[in-house]
Amino acid sequence: MAIYRLLQSCTIGPEEASRITAAYEQALHTLCVKDRDDPLTELIAKKIIKIAQSGVEDAAQISALAIRELELR
Repeated sequence: MAIYRLLQSCTIGPEEASRITAAYEQALHTLCVKDRDDPLTELIAKKIIKIAQSGVEDAAQISALAIRELELR
C-alpha cells in the first residue's frame, strides 16, 4: 500500500503514523478506491502526508482537505 511505503521514509511517531493511515483509509473509502495498486492511491497518500505535516491533526479533516485539494469529489 502506498501510504506504508511512503511513511517508511518519514521520521514520525507511531501516533502520527496512525492518524495519517486513518486519514488515508478514510479518503480511499470516501472516493470508493478499492484497487490499492491504482496510481491514484500514491497521489492521495502524498497529499495526506503533506497536509498532516503542515500541522493538521484530525484524521477526518486531513482526509477532507486532501480530497478537496486534489479536486476528486
